[in-house]
Amino acid sequence: MTDRAATQRPLPAAADLYGDLEPSPRVTWRDYVPGLTIVAAGTLAAGFIADRYGAPLTLMALLIGLALNFLSGDVRLTPGLAFASRSLLRWGIVLVGVRITFGQIAALGPVALLAVFGIVAATIGVGILAARRLGYDSAFGTLAGGAVAICGASAALALATLLGERRASQAQLTLVLVGISAMSASAMVLYPLAAHALALSDLRAGFLLGASIHDVAQALGAGYSYSDGAGQIAAIVKLTRVALLAPVLAIVALFLPRGTAGTGVGIPWFVIGFFLLAGVNSTGVIPAPATRAAEALATGLLAAAVTATAIRSPMAQLVKAGPRPLLVILAATVTAFVLALGATEWLIG
Repeated sequence: MTDRAATQRPLPAAADLYGDLEPSPRVTWRDYVPGLTIVAAGTLAAGFIADRYGAPLTLMALLIGLALNFLSGDVRLTPGLAFASRSLLRWGIVLVGVRITFGQIAALGPVALLAVFGIVAATIGVGILAARRLGYDSAFGTLAGGAVAICGASAALALATLLGERRASQAQLTLVLVGISAMSASAMVLYPLAAHALALSDLRAGFLLGASIHDVAQALGAGYSYSDGAGQIAAIVKLTRVALLAPVLAIVALFLPRGTAGTGVGIPWFVIGFFLLAGVNSTGVIPAPATRAAEALATGLLAAAVTATAIRSPMAQLVKAGPRPLLVILAATVTAFVLALGATEWLIG
């Protein structure tokens, strides 16, 4: 009887080295409709509020998703919510590649590029150290530090997808999204005031704002609120940070092998897709209307993923965590600002 029971027990998935893979019940396309309908409605509402009042789309999607969190107990919504928070997210990450070109990055020059690379690396490192100091593991530090260092919510979602829910839970991801949204919105207002107080030139102010503010929209908003020249520099610097998302994901993957034993490290397909799309976009063969459409689609997919993630988040764990996780994000935020301010001295002339 024991041998027979053993033969009937399902075997673990070969690639499930860390227990990240969830069971995949058989579902039809109809099973996705209820959850995706809720996500679509929440995302459209977030988009309307963001357009009407000039609020950050990610923040609105997050708040609406949290307001709909009570729906997470309805099993009929589970397939659609899971699809939105994973599959739509991955495709959104791929489409982020249309926001940057390698030519824009090279135009910064070697000194500025070196400064950006150093700021990103140091910010992630401080996030990891702060997380360990406060009793969290390196995965949470990577998630929080990487979100601050690269491109806010987009980076948080990408890193969480790579790390897996065993290392970065839905509750931790939601906490990072909340902290990133709040601090990025604050930085958009406060950092230009600091730049004015220091009487920075357009070049220096643009670098400071582009190298330190979390989300793309807030970085560009802060830059153009300072001046048109600062806005252009902030856009290039910020998009350079966005371009570092794929290399950072690849480096993290080196420490978190996800392939089968003996096959080495597997780079996630959405990272490869990001690289490829950025490379194609760098050639200039993608028409401008197609680029704008891809950017809009990427924004929509990422907003939908944020909405679904917030709906699925375990609120009890969020409340239990308290403010400590936000201190990790704050430490990384202060690090990015201080280093970016110091790096402006390299940009004289």
